[in-house]
Amino acid sequence: MAQQLWLLRHGDAEPHDTRPDPERRLTPRGERQAIAAGRALRALGVEFTAAFTSPRVRSAETARLACESLGIEPVVHEPLSGGFDADDARALMAGHEPDARVLVVGHEPDFSQVVLDLIGGRIDFKKGGVAAVRLDGARAELFVLLRPRELESLSER
Repeated sequence: MAQQLWLLRHGDAEPHDTRPDPERRLTPRGERQAIAAGRALRALGVEFTAAFTSPRVRSAETARLACESLGIEPVVHEPLSGGFDADDARALMAGHEPDARVLVVGHEPDFSQVVLDLIGGRIDFKKGGVAAVRLDGARAELFVLLRPRELESLSER
């Protein structure tokens, strides 16, 4: 089996001028997006080996809210704070079994760039959205891309 890297972009956050960037929190909309993402992933039957989050408040809140539905505790992973790239993603996955499903919660533009570098194609990664990449040796393929409204619809099942 191949490994699966699931990327969850943090939900809608406070404006940039509200507080220092690392301390920006989720808005009520962002909280709903995070909860919906977790419920949708549970509804899809995805069971994660591990979950990692950026230490930035908006990501840590997204991870906490999403992971409540998934029955897993997110672990802070400093590289997700900014500059996370495909090499970081592969290094993170290297520490897991060949069939591991790993959830990472973080930021743009990092996540879109990771997907581009892994699969060779661009995606439009919305706040609160999910993408999943299957990693099989040197090969990678995008097999899930869900926008927040699609996650909300799935979460209601």
